[in-house]
Amino acid sequence: MMPSRRPMMTAGAPAQRQRGLVLFVALIVLVAMTLAGIGMVRSVDTANLIAGNLAFKQGTIQSADRGIETAFQWLIPRATGTALYNTDPAAGYFSAPPVQPPDYYDPSVWANSGCVNGCTPDPDTGVTIRYMIHRLCKCAGTAPEGNCPSGEPNECGISYDTSGKSPGGSKTSGAAVYTSTPIMHYRITVRADGPRNTASVVQTTLAIRQ
Repeated sequence: MMPSRRPMMTAGAPAQRQRGLVLFVALIVLVAMTLAGIGMVRSVDTANLIAGNLAFKQGTIQSADRGIETAFQWLIPRATGTALYNTDPAAGYFSAPPVQPPDYYDPSVWANSGCVNGCTPDPDTGVTIRYMIHRLCKCAGTAPEGNCPSGEPNECGISYDTSGKSPGGSKTSGAAVYTSTPIMHYRITVRADGPRNTASVVQTTLAIRQ
C-alpha cells in the first residue's frame, strides 16, 4: 500500500490572515478619527455662530440708546402746552398706554412708530431703530387734570418737586399742597433690529416738567 500524503501548511498563511485583520482595524480607526474630526469642526463652527449672535445682540442693545435719545428730543419741545394731550401715531406718540401690553417682538405692533434714520439700517452698525412714546395717563386725548369720556378723572403718572410745596391741607389734615409745575411721566419703548435677525426691546421711563 502506498502511504497517504497529507498537505503541508505553508508558514505564510497565518501572516496573511494577520495582515487582513490589521487592515480591517486600521479602517475602523480611520473612520472613527474622521467622524471625530467632523464633530470637532462642527462644534467650532457652532461656537463661532453663537459668539457672533451674542455680539450682534449686544450691538442692538447699545443702539437702542439712540432711540431713547431721539424720542426724548422729540418730547422736549412739546412738553409744555397741550400738544401731548393728543395721540400722534405717525410720530410714534400715544397719549395713553394700551390696555393690554402688546408683544413688542411682533413686527406688526410697530406699524405706527417713530424712527431713527428714517427706519433704514444704520450704515455703520446695520441696526434699524424704532420707538414708541406712551404718556402714562388713563385716558387718551384728555388733559392730565381733565375727565375721561366716561366722566372719570384722568389719572396720570405725575410727580412734583418737593421744594414747591406749601403748608396746608389737601386731602388730609396737615398734608402738603404742591404748588410747583407738575412733572409728567412718559414711557419710551425702543426696538432695535440688527443683522442675523437679532432684535432687542428696551423700555425706560422719563419724567419731564410740563
